[in-house]
Amino acid sequence: MDNKIGWHFDNTYARLSEKILTKIKPVAVKKPKIVIFNHELSKSLGLNFSHIDNKNLASIFSGNSLPEKSECIAQAYAGHQFGHFAILGDGRAIIIGEHISKNNKRVDIQFKGSGKTPYSRSGDGRAVLGPMLREYIISEAMHFLKIPTTRSLAVVETGEQVIRETPMKGAILTRVADSHIRVGTFQYVAMTGDKKNLKTLFDYTIKRHYPNIEKSNNCTIELLKTVMEKQAKLITDWMRVGFIHGVMNTDNMTISGETIDYGPCAFMDFYNPKTVFSSIDHYGRYAYFNQPSIAHWNLARFAETLLPLIHKNKDTAIAMAKETINGFTSMFRKCWIKMMRKKLGLFGEEVEDEKLINELLSLMHENKLDYTNTFLSLTNKDITTNKLFNNQSLINWHQKWKKRLVKNNSAIDNSINLMESTNPSIIPRNHIVEKVLESAENEDLLPLENLIKAMKNTYDYTLENSEYQSTPNRDSENYRTFCGT
Repeated sequence: MDNKIGWHFDNTYARLSEKILTKIKPVAVKKPKIVIFNHELSKSLGLNFSHIDNKNLASIFSGNSLPEKSECIAQAYAGHQFGHFAILGDGRAIIIGEHISKNNKRVDIQFKGSGKTPYSRSGDGRAVLGPMLREYIISEAMHFLKIPTTRSLAVVETGEQVIRETPMKGAILTRVADSHIRVGTFQYVAMTGDKKNLKTLFDYTIKRHYPNIEKSNNCTIELLKTVMEKQAKLITDWMRVGFIHGVMNTDNMTISGETIDYGPCAFMDFYNPKTVFSSIDHYGRYAYFNQPSIAHWNLARFAETLLPLIHKNKDTAIAMAKETINGFTSMFRKCWIKMMRKKLGLFGEEVEDEKLINELLSLMHENKLDYTNTFLSLTNKDITTNKLFNNQSLINWHQKWKKRLVKNNSAIDNSINLMESTNPSIIPRNHIVEKVLESAENEDLLPLENLIKAMKNTYDYTLENSEYQSTPNRDSENYRTFCGT
């Protein structure tokens, strides 16, 4: 059966020190049932499940029937959670192996909600249907938004109840990632003071993700720079679409530069840089506009773990790390301004661009404009008029913007094409996602399927997706998300 499916496992991480992992299998579940399966992703991975019925498919993706040559592990890691350091690890997740697709792409196949591990602490190791479907929706939406992200292959109901505030339907998500190596992974190893193990993890990370820097003069500094660049571009992309991660702890920052762990995340409706959705983020640490500075802070923690590898002299190592890390702010700023120019259809660089950008954001905040729909409104064929800009301050800005477009020395259509490739026409809006999840809980999967289908065309400017462009009522500003643990 496995040969027909096309699994090709080569489990390199499992061969590393058992100090950073535990070999453990998923806990079997009573009555698994497929809720949703990502056929498109499966095909891109070179996997063929066409001959597998739903019962056996559910058995595979619940962990009840593990593929041949899978080698199940739970990873150990640490992390700063809301600024406080903690020893962590995969408390409810198990990597069943590293699959290599036909195009030689290596990915982790991970089950989330697969039962207790040595890192579960007081947790039950299980996950709830709603949050797993939410991660499925958001991670796939991020992919279609062209943002680096983990992907979702399947969600399976376990046939068991999970006790949270009330009994809830248990579920397991299958997550696909370039790897699950986190800043927190390096923190865990660095904490032990085992330089040999740190060097092993470092060498493994380079070989797996960035072999091009292997022969650099200072490979450690190059890795730090590369991860900084990846994160600067990633956070810029989040800002581009109004995405708020919600839990930017160091254990949720990947070395590969993928978005990972969709817990209390959400997309902003009405523009407010202080927007927070997470129910546990009481002080706005991970608010929308704080995300770049938090990324900078997390990267500084990553740099600390690398000090023994940067230079044998500690003071020299600290100085080199500081010099590198201090470059993040300007790196992000360049990425952000470049991105905002694209959102506004601006070519070249003009002195007034940054002022024009910030003025629009201020007006959006002041007038409580929808973030996505404001840029969608600008991105239209009749660029000379716009009904959204209906008070004098907004009209004045609109006139300034049109004057700036003239300096492009390019056809208006080129600006429109640039904006259409940068500004999504739809996002997975919170009020829509909640309705979709409610329907799915009641075993009506059509709204879920329709939303995923619509998100595939997020850069197509067609009327058929207009229902997903509706804004919520003002009460949405009090919307809160939960991680589901």
